[in-house]
Amino acid sequence: MVTTKAAVLRDKAAEFALEDISVTDELRPDEVRVRVVATGICHTDLLVRDQILPPALPAVLGHEGSGIVEAVGIAVDTCAVGDRVVLAPRSCGRCANCRSGHPMHCAEWLHLNLRGRRADGSTAYRDAAGAELNGHFFGQSSLSGHVVTQQRSVITISDEAPLDLAGPLGCGMIAGAGAVFNVLKPPPGAGVAVIGAGAVGLAGVMAAVVLGCAPIIAVDLHRNRLDLAAELGATHLIDAGAGDVVAAVKRICPDGVSFCLDAVGLPQTVHTAMSALAMGGAAALAGSSGTGQDAAINLAQMMGRTLHGVIEGDSVPELLIPQLVDLHLAGRFPFDKLVRTYPIEEIGVAVRDAETGRTVKPVLLHTWR
Repeated sequence: MVTTKAAVLRDKAAEFALEDISVTDELRPDEVRVRVVATGICHTDLLVRDQILPPALPAVLGHEGSGIVEAVGIAVDTCAVGDRVVLAPRSCGRCANCRSGHPMHCAEWLHLNLRGRRADGSTAYRDAAGAELNGHFFGQSSLSGHVVTQQRSVITISDEAPLDLAGPLGCGMIAGAGAVFNVLKPPPGAGVAVIGAGAVGLAGVMAAVVLGCAPIIAVDLHRNRLDLAAELGATHLIDAGAGDVVAAVKRICPDGVSFCLDAVGLPQTVHTAMSALAMGGAAALAGSSGTGQDAAINLAQMMGRTLHGVIEGDSVPELLIPQLVDLHLAGRFPFDKLVRTYPIEEIGVAVRDAETGRTVKPVLLHTWR
């Protein structure tokens, strides 16, 4: 076993507690052990904390990890010891969606990413007393200093990429950018509205800028996030708390926008996204705040319009993550502007800053390594 430290969540709505844990050193043929350098905090981690989503507790969460490969199983051929990597969600590689280039819509996605176990029900994680911990969250559980994951979740990145900032490329960035690049696919000059200027939404804004869209309308409740959206290329800003958002969108685009990204995922934001669309328009639901809730959509809104439900940008991580790295290094996808780093000992502060909107994307540095 490899002894390491992790932020363990033991009770519903509790604080993450730093503990000594162990991670197996007996890798299966297709497994990889990664020493984690940094990991982002995502809203999905907090949904599990509050037990709105599985896995059951106690568990090691975290799913925006970056790090360095320490060991590989005998059948691993996609990475090698010493590689700098970003960790991405699991997919089976065998189902029709995986084989047709849609691994983030894998038929086994929920089982592989939210169960807290390997596919066979085992776990590589144990606490100091030897008791099993749920892990393998989104294929990784990167709130641990070391993780064991399957090679499909390990994406090698350029040596020039900022490894301590790169973890969010594995979830929040591909979720927003992928929804724009892969699902909405707006042509240059098309109007795009983005509801929610958190990490997913701002990734969508940056993707729309890359594609030459105009106008690009950012909608949020937080002034600091709207200001950041403008810095990243949004042409118009709407304060969601200041009045009718749909009316505000239509003052900019009288017929409505051609494309809308809902990066929040509440019943009211889904309704707003559909109401803001022009005839023939398309919306992508990429947020998960309303998990478990129903959304009421007027059926007339669906006539001539399309709503896509999207997981992780419907991306192929081993293609999109390096693409985003290249765009970043060229100055065209400045996701570092969303990030504030914290030592992992300050995970409680990072979580509070994420919940209040003070920080768009907290990234925890594994200072104990």
